[in-house]
Amino acid sequence: MEVADKKYTFNWDNKIPTGPVEKKWSTHKNNIKLVNPSNKRKYNIIVVGTGLAGASAAASLGELGYNVKAFCIQDSARRAHSIAAQGGINAAKNYQNDGDSIWRLFYDTVKGGDYRSREANVYRLAEVSNSIIDQCVAQGVPFAREYGGTLTNRSFGGAQLSRTFYARGQTGQQLLLGAYSALMKSMKSGKVAVHTREEMLELVTVDGEAKGIISRNLVTGKINRHAADAVLLCTGGYGNVFYLSTNAKNSNVTAAWRCHRKGALFANPSFTQIHPTCIPVSGEYQSKLTLMSESLRNDGRVWVPKKVNDKRHPNEIPEDERDYYLERIYPSFGNLVPRDVASRNAKIVCDEGRGVGETGLAVYLDFRDAIKRDGEDAIRDRYGNLFDMYHKITDDNPYKLPMRIYPAVHYTMGGLWVDYNLMTTVPGLFALGEANFSDHGANRLGASALMQGLADGYFVIPYTIGNYLAETKPGQITTDHAAFDQVEKEITEEISKLLSIKGSKTILDFHRQLGKIMWDKVGMSRDEDGLKQAIAEIQALRKEFWTDVFVPGKAATYNKYLEYALRVADFLELGELMARDALERKESCGGHFRLESQTPEGEAKRDDENYSHVSAWEFKGKDAEPVEHREPLEFENVKLTQRSYK
Repeated sequence: MEVADKKYTFNWDNKIPTGPVEKKWSTHKNNIKLVNPSNKRKYNIIVVGTGLAGASAAASLGELGYNVKAFCIQDSARRAHSIAAQGGINAAKNYQNDGDSIWRLFYDTVKGGDYRSREANVYRLAEVSNSIIDQCVAQGVPFAREYGGTLTNRSFGGAQLSRTFYARGQTGQQLLLGAYSALMKSMKSGKVAVHTREEMLELVTVDGEAKGIISRNLVTGKINRHAADAVLLCTGGYGNVFYLSTNAKNSNVTAAWRCHRKGALFANPSFTQIHPTCIPVSGEYQSKLTLMSESLRNDGRVWVPKKVNDKRHPNEIPEDERDYYLERIYPSFGNLVPRDVASRNAKIVCDEGRGVGETGLAVYLDFRDAIKRDGEDAIRDRYGNLFDMYHKITDDNPYKLPMRIYPAVHYTMGGLWVDYNLMTTVPGLFALGEANFSDHGANRLGASALMQGLADGYFVIPYTIGNYLAETKPGQITTDHAAFDQVEKEITEEISKLLSIKGSKTILDFHRQLGKIMWDKVGMSRDEDGLKQAIAEIQALRKEFWTDVFVPGKAATYNKYLEYALRVADFLELGELMARDALERKESCGGHFRLESQTPEGEAKRDDENYSHVSAWEFKGKDAEPVEHREPLEFENVKLTQRSYK
């Protein structure tokens, strides 16, 4: 595909098959190149990350006969951040007989993403969703069931039916254990080798193709080389650029960012999801935020006092003095509007002075009516572990008092640009799950992250990687190649430089400062002046980091400070790109809300004529302006309309 529009070009083929959307994937699979089973054992594949996308991909490829090396920064794949996805996973099984179908799941996901995702990718995601449930049940994932034994579903935001499968409030953990068991089976067979406590620091390319990685052992500090015929990046999102987020503290952007610097385009980096159901910030000492599952909005009612600055105990505020604002503004969806809509409205009522709690930056999520209707035991059965977690963190009993919640950074829809085969603009480098941009547009519907990670790992990459490897001679590049020498030299010099600065400010100081800039100016709402200020402030902060940061310890040993410093250095580059992307997109869509582009009712106002595209950024150097490329989005099946959940 070659597109020229003013200064914007797009010279990469997105590999989307022709024909009706419901037949694209089956047609593509029928025409894809294959690798002979006896030849698969000749190919070496690196999988970076062992969350749902990484573990499912590594297990599936190992089962097919490829030689796989999987890398994770934790001491076990079971500790991947995927376990934090509590609420559920979508599929179009229609077990509730309430009108669901693959087409409806496709439509809801395109609409939920505010029409900024590829139709073909989203339809494939909906199409394979049912197979994911079958796969996970076969692995023993303990999904909730009805009395008669059939799997049950609950509702999530952005849909008017029940299609979300769940395992109480720990769905992500149970799904990961299923993928982990498959990974261990492949490990025992000798087809997969898992390298724990090992972090990818650089991608190695030869003649523009991905041929391996340079990693650092986080226990010994040793720099290691690993060669392969293809590299799969399954490293999750970059929400910790905001410092405070719902992500695990070790979640970072380094692997993806280093691939970006080696030629992989970074797409839609400003599309960040703010989750509406998080425990509010309580003080400067906090290092992360805790997510409360969106599933709670099935039975919890969101409200604030009608009066400004009403500090009464919530149980003392009568019904007629409560504003159930989501139910009032969006009667069709009520408390189950999509996350971006719920988050934005929480901010609005708090900005009006009607927020609750000591800071005024919170709203109530109240289960009083559900407990009266169904009984406390029923609510305990549905959400018991979530209520217990809230109680432990806040010392408030949600069975007696409403929860206090407020939006927080959660999922990142942006990521490395990939074609329909999940390959980046670097041949041989693939990106799966949250690490790529492809399926969620400007806003991710709840319960679709688990769906995408497992779809990519179990059902997409096993087909599409063969299309690349079939034309690649195995084992041509080894770790003795000069490219490995050069890349290892570069990373060693970077580490030495960080350790030699001996400045006056801690790494934490810089990360907190960056997070404040990002939250204040690239957060829930953005405007031109604020984004320009953010770019200038991040540039100055990055310059200060490389002259005044203090990184104690040595390189060739266990050194959490060095580990953290390398990640923050990359966040300082990513943050600027996010602000640039938000500045260039002069419209509002999904989680990207430009104050200059809103309807009279304060809703996001898209500009389809000028911005119905993917922004894919090319790295031009650490201190050089990146170049934006634009992939047009074509909607042949879903009519472009301004979203409405009223």
